[in-house]
Amino acid sequence: MIMNRKDHVRVRFAPSPTGPLHIGGVRTALYNYLFAKQQDGKFILRIEDTDSKRFVEGAEEYIEETFEWLGMPFDEGPKAGGKYGPYRQSERKDIYRQYVNKLIDSEDAYFAFDTAEELDAKRKEISNFQYDASTRMQMRNSLTLSKEELEELIKNKTPYVVRIKVEPNIDITVNDLIRGEVVINSSIIDDKVIFKSSDQLPTYHLANIVDDHLMRITHVIRGEEWLPSAPLHVWMYKCLGWEETMPKFAHLPLLLKPEGDGKLSKRDGDRLGFPVFPLKWTDPETDEVSSGYRENGYLPKAVINFLALLGWNPGHDEEIMTIAEMIELFSFNKCSKSGAKFDYEKARWFNHEYIQRTSNKILAKELAPILKENNVTATDEYIEKVIALVKERAYFIEDIWEQGSFFFEAPTTYDAKTVKKRWTKDTPQLMKELIEIIEKLDDFSSENQEAVVKEWIKSNKYNMGKVMNAIRLSLVGAPRGPHIYDITSLIGKQETIDRLQRAIKNINIE
Repeated sequence: MIMNRKDHVRVRFAPSPTGPLHIGGVRTALYNYLFAKQQDGKFILRIEDTDSKRFVEGAEEYIEETFEWLGMPFDEGPKAGGKYGPYRQSERKDIYRQYVNKLIDSEDAYFAFDTAEELDAKRKEISNFQYDASTRMQMRNSLTLSKEELEELIKNKTPYVVRIKVEPNIDITVNDLIRGEVVINSSIIDDKVIFKSSDQLPTYHLANIVDDHLMRITHVIRGEEWLPSAPLHVWMYKCLGWEETMPKFAHLPLLLKPEGDGKLSKRDGDRLGFPVFPLKWTDPETDEVSSGYRENGYLPKAVINFLALLGWNPGHDEEIMTIAEMIELFSFNKCSKSGAKFDYEKARWFNHEYIQRTSNKILAKELAPILKENNVTATDEYIEKVIALVKERAYFIEDIWEQGSFFFEAPTTYDAKTVKKRWTKDTPQLMKELIEIIEKLDDFSSENQEAVVKEWIKSNKYNMGKVMNAIRLSLVGAPRGPHIYDITSLIGKQETIDRLQRAIKNINIE
């Protein structure tokens, strides 16, 4: 959807700091980001922390760190600042109270003093009980209480909630940019709680509307789990007199389990062995550690590319796309209405492709923590050369270490199966002969080594496979690795000789 630039597109990502950010939330933020950048608009972070009981220490910092890692900076937010703050709902109490009072004064909302016990009793009395136009006059609220009773309850600081008053039998239209026109009759909407006296904070339903209005949000792009609430929100915009400036809605399809039905969950990740959080998360209460895409060796651009295509079709068959290409092509009419299966094998494929396309210099920086963990020191030039030789086989950054660790550390053990199959009684003598040839080489390039060694093998009528397998075993400790002469030329003449001698000494056959 192309907007006129004068419309000043403003979108927000509004997570709750109740734990680690789900990868589905990251995709929601990504679609907000793509649309905002396409329209030269603003991408805003708002922390919806009105549910004080569910607040988790460190969750907000986790959210900020996630988008720093992904390279998706916010134009406004708690850290970035901005003229429409504060950007934490817990810091906006006084603002919300104004609009609670406004709705009460206009009789679009009312006080309700029903206790939990009274509500439970009513649920038992009425099947499928709903607090709405059909039941509210049977309840203990400001619609049924006298003025004196109401004043007395408030004077005594009796706990209460404020409920929005939804009139029955009115068709409410939600114009959704993905799903089209959705019409809901107001009779199925209950009088939702919009404010609680217990913590003097609004619920999501009021807070998000007030904040979106005051922050001049033009488009609300969120998960489809909020679609059932959209008619209520449209109703509240009407009650507050904000229909003309109401944002446009786009409700995104869910990320679904790789197998079976239902929303993607942490349990699916634990069961099938893939992360569902962008970064590692340690639960502050249980100390349970959940893996993250960053720590599992995913590149941020690969994660973005993979997520973008879960529910959005760019209109061509190319899967690898730059963020600039995604921004240019993004459109709500190309977003799916149905949920997208989370294909974790496809995520692996994307990461593999991005590793191949990423410069060795950048990959070296990603590899640095692993090298440090293994007490490896090497020049940047050497590390980059190693990466160039092994990254073709790498799906993750850790794979680069696993595939190329022998470049940094000589083998101390040798694969037993390979020893049994490839190392015979005459192999040590062959390796001694090879050492003599290597010692005489002035040109230790891969090409020259290969030519000289091949000639030696040929002239002596040795078995090529037998010799080469023995060399690889000596250098690597296992039957893997890139071209043998690429290995030797990189580790150097002396290290090659040392490894051959160590193999002669340490490989024993019965």
